[in-house]
Amino acid sequence: MAGAAKDTPERPAEEEEHRLSICGKLCYAIGGAPNQVAGSAAAFFLQIYLLDIAHITPFHASLVLFVGKASGAVTDPVAGFFISKSRWTKVGRLMPWMLACTPFTVVSYFFMWYLPPFVSGRVAWYLTFYCLFQALTTLFQVPYSALTMFLSTDQKERDSATAYRMTMEVLGTLIGAALQGQIVASAHLSHHCTVNPPVNTTDTWHDTPSFPDPSDPLSHQAKVYMIAAGVIGGVYLLGIVILFLGVKEKDDPYALNSDRAIPFCKGLGLTMKHGPYVKLTASFLLISTAVQLEQSNFVLFCTHAADLRNHFQYLVVTILVSAAVSIPFWQKFLQRFGKKCAACGISWMIPFAVMLVTIPNLILAYLVAFVSGLSIAASLLLPWSMLPDVVDNFRLQNPHGKGHETIFYSSYVFFTKMSAGIGLGISAAGLEFTGYKPGMCRQSNDVILTLKILTGVVPAILILVGLFILLFYPITEESRKETKLALEVLRRSHQSTENLDDHKEDTSV
Repeated sequence: MAGAAKDTPERPAEEEEHRLSICGKLCYAIGGAPNQVAGSAAAFFLQIYLLDIAHITPFHASLVLFVGKASGAVTDPVAGFFISKSRWTKVGRLMPWMLACTPFTVVSYFFMWYLPPFVSGRVAWYLTFYCLFQALTTLFQVPYSALTMFLSTDQKERDSATAYRMTMEVLGTLIGAALQGQIVASAHLSHHCTVNPPVNTTDTWHDTPSFPDPSDPLSHQAKVYMIAAGVIGGVYLLGIVILFLGVKEKDDPYALNSDRAIPFCKGLGLTMKHGPYVKLTASFLLISTAVQLEQSNFVLFCTHAADLRNHFQYLVVTILVSAAVSIPFWQKFLQRFGKKCAACGISWMIPFAVMLVTIPNLILAYLVAFVSGLSIAASLLLPWSMLPDVVDNFRLQNPHGKGHETIFYSSYVFFTKMSAGIGLGISAAGLEFTGYKPGMCRQSNDVILTLKILTGVVPAILILVGLFILLFYPITEESRKETKLALEVLRRSHQSTENLDDHKEDTSV
């Protein structure tokens, strides 16, 4: 009876210990937002910047985009390896990585948008700094993503922190696209490019540059992009300060004191054989590739295929506002109906996107932008909410290993980045093959058709295949609860054993 009475007050105290404050969740969420701000600006505007401002060919643009994404993808397992080997410090095991890479990320991001005065070496310039930027953001994103597992052992608290994070990341995406769009919009406007050309338009109108080649790094087009890069660089510095001051990393709350770290190669092999992880990764690498294709080609589509040159920045903002405000809805939805059921929302954008490329219309474009935002929000929230469940499932099957969290997160980001890089490279190469001419007022019919396929048809196919794979994802709401209880029993039994050993040592002394 005494033992039972003693155990009663410990339970609320333990739950209170695992609970995260709203301030802590906000600081954690804000810390990751700058990566999304910069990533959003690059996703929506880097391709059109390389083509119409830097005036490099579509083939070279595809080379920059693919190799850059590939460099970030390759950095993921490398980062995971070194982070898993790093030791605990006064500020944690993951925080030093984020603090160290941020200043270099800011510098590489700024030079990624700088127009060098030479022309022949521009491809090498952008390839170098885009690769650096992708590698450095990976060195930040891997420990930041894994930090979710070191905030609390409570699944609800982790899901709540993930929802805060996704909301702030979508807001960061919105801020990035809005800032970049408003600052650089004037760089893509040309007074002699009319929306509806005269009936007697000749081919010379098609071959008229929308603006001269901005070889001067102090030209208006180059200046506005550098201003935007400087502003977003300041956001990076603010975010890391808030993350450092507001978040306390806990020393591996999942590991038993007697556990040994899983060797990286062995852990990677176990990860690749873990069924739930393989199905989740295969599904969302296709879905994330679809979203990347939609983002990178949307501005080009609005400019050249839908005669919405003067509206693209507002359509981008509509997409992201819709995504930001719908994150809380999706969080409530997945809590009530389950995470697999919430994935159906990703498919909502398909019919509307197909309608837009078939019947380009301003009102329809805004409707498509709104619905696409809902789908993008679901595609952003779900994988990062489901990945901790996969890690818990793996922990239950491998109870005496630790350090596997960064392996899961780094390998997941590796596959999604690599697939996105391949998709972006192929899309830019497709524009090269169909004859895209940088800076022209109007592109050929083949280019317009290619943009329609890349914006509507290809993302729709990728999303449908990804959702089909997700049907076979084995972790349900019931199994999540069972895993949570089993892990609690495992921790409590180990704590009891440790306390008994400590008592024996004290008695012997």
